[in-house]
Amino acid sequence: MSSTSPQPGPARSAQPEFAVRGAVDLSALNRPQAPPPGQPGGAPEAGGFVVDVSEANFEQLVRDSTTYPVVILLWIPTDQANAELGATMGRLAQEYAGRFLLGRVDAQANPQVAAAFQVQGVPTVVAVLQGQPLPLFQGAADEQQIRGVLDQVLAAAEQNGVTGLAPGGAAPTGDEAEPEPEQPLPPLHQEAYDAIERDDLAGAAAAYEKALRQDPKDTDATAGLAQVHLMQRTHGSDLAAVRQAAAAAPSDVDAALAVADMDMLGGKVDDAFARLLDLLTETDADGKEKIRVRLLELFEVAGTTDPRVSKARKRLAISLY
Repeated sequence: MSSTSPQPGPARSAQPEFAVRGAVDLSALNRPQAPPPGQPGGAPEAGGFVVDVSEANFEQLVRDSTTYPVVILLWIPTDQANAELGATMGRLAQEYAGRFLLGRVDAQANPQVAAAFQVQGVPTVVAVLQGQPLPLFQGAADEQQIRGVLDQVLAAAEQNGVTGLAPGGAAPTGDEAEPEPEQPLPPLHQEAYDAIERDDLAGAAAAYEKALRQDPKDTDATAGLAQVHLMQRTHGSDLAAVRQAAAAAPSDVDAALAVADMDMLGGKVDDAFARLLDLLTETDADGKEKIRVRLLELFEVAGTTDPRVSKARKRLAISLY
């Protein structure tokens, strides 16, 4: 099992960060086959806390990930190894009784959905929290390993306030009655949202900045701009390299800022704040100002009503004054 620890995105993510590019390796088609789901010897049919994902219900599942954790299995159901993993994942989904919803994506039947996760092969398991895709592991895994990964996902979800329960047997299929329409976003906010969707972060920042010029008290625009700035700073960054640079130069403010951004992006809010607040007392005036400005922006990303922000803000004030 190739795995990475869950790295949830910040609570104010404005738009799911899925990029439809690349192709999924379907070499599993050449391996030993299994019967389709629901037939003897195959994985179980969807039901309970397991739903099959297609283009019809994919966006709804992403939206639902702001309420409860969603775990996605990208697989080929008739491949024997995939089917075995699917059976284990389905059994655990029922056992966890709604603490997460398991969504199964047939990579062969739904290539566009599969490509959105940018995986290189199947089976692959990805969590979605707050609209953010979080790679978990690729390949086979035993039940104990999977339990450990799921527990990490649930801990990260709780840390980010995603504590709802998935509806058993009521997963979206795309055929239900339409929900009540959401209130439209203000024009500039919609412009920023659309820009993020097409990966135009500069355009999104410009839209939020224009909204703030029109109304400096627009708190949603302030939070959105902080989120976009975080996405811009971390775009293309390698977490291991960023951490290595900070470890090699523990007093380097810029290196610490880079790690704090990555921690924030990964949902490690306390770690991000603590790293910068610890360094604040050891650096010069220029460094203090850099840290102060960055912390204020990260406070907006986390949400100004978050108790972790209140605690960090008090410590910041004490350290500065």
